[in-house]
Amino acid sequence: MIEIDSITKVYGDETAVDAVSMTVQTGTITVIVGTSGSGKTTLLRMINRLEEPTSGEVRIKGQSTLAVKPHILRRRIGYAIQGHGLFPHHTVARNIGAVPELLNWSRDKTEARVDELLDLFSMEPAQFRDRYPGELSGGQQQRVGVARALASRPDLLLMDEPFGALDPIIRTRAQEDLRRIQRQLGSTIMLVTHDMEEAIRLGDRVAVMDAGKLVQHGTPAEIITQPATDFVADMVGDVERPLRLLSLIPLSDLVEDGTADGAPLSPADSLRDALSACLWTGRSAVPVVEDGAPLGRVTLDAIRARARAHT
Repeated sequence: MIEIDSITKVYGDETAVDAVSMTVQTGTITVIVGTSGSGKTTLLRMINRLEEPTSGEVRIKGQSTLAVKPHILRRRIGYAIQGHGLFPHHTVARNIGAVPELLNWSRDKTEARVDELLDLFSMEPAQFRDRYPGELSGGQQQRVGVARALASRPDLLLMDEPFGALDPIIRTRAQEDLRRIQRQLGSTIMLVTHDMEEAIRLGDRVAVMDAGKLVQHGTPAEIITQPATDFVADMVGDVERPLRLLSLIPLSDLVEDGTADGAPLSPADSLRDALSACLWTGRSAVPVVEDGAPLGRVTLDAIRARARAHT
């Protein structure tokens, strides 16, 4: 568990982060979202002491981060940034193994961890471990950057706009990769973004910051349906609110008996995915299939009715 207790950062006459408090549960993703200058990146950087707090403290598993030397603390906390920050003259394997090497892991243990992470990120170890960053696509570089941050099995992974440099299609895939791997590893992640869509897609909890203050901290559904301030409501967007809520509801909630034509979706896909499929192909329903077995269908009328219920 991560406890952030009245953390504050002041630069001269400017308060960049103003007495922010929140608790982050182990094994969850918390997304910190806000506009430029809201203090979200400064907050993240105070957690691993790249910025020293003016007052307040952060506790990880009950221990204050101020009681640990910064360089030791950073070896326990993974950190992934926009543009990945890979060492260009080191191979993929050396990049991923950088922190385990600092922690004096054995060569065999490090190599096994590198291969394990490459497999998790769907990058064949024999094909990728000896490549250099310049030989990889942008999406592959980003995956290696996240793998490096996870290599030492950190208590916490911090991510600052990790997907901001990726094009929209790759970005969506990268988000899906992160969510899948987080569930497999049980990692605790805090991620900064300016994109409410990304926050809702990824977060178990969303923390909205405005002018250095934490103005709302809740589940994605709470942020969408019960915005605490006009600022939060503006970030969600009145027009987008029903669509954003549909992205949180799995098809399993609306499956009914019957059949439908076209490419099937899984029960874990969202109502927004089904709405897009219907509108794109002109269908009135989509089939729902799990492990090759048909479960039923979800109709366009049912999706629209659920969306209207939240307008």
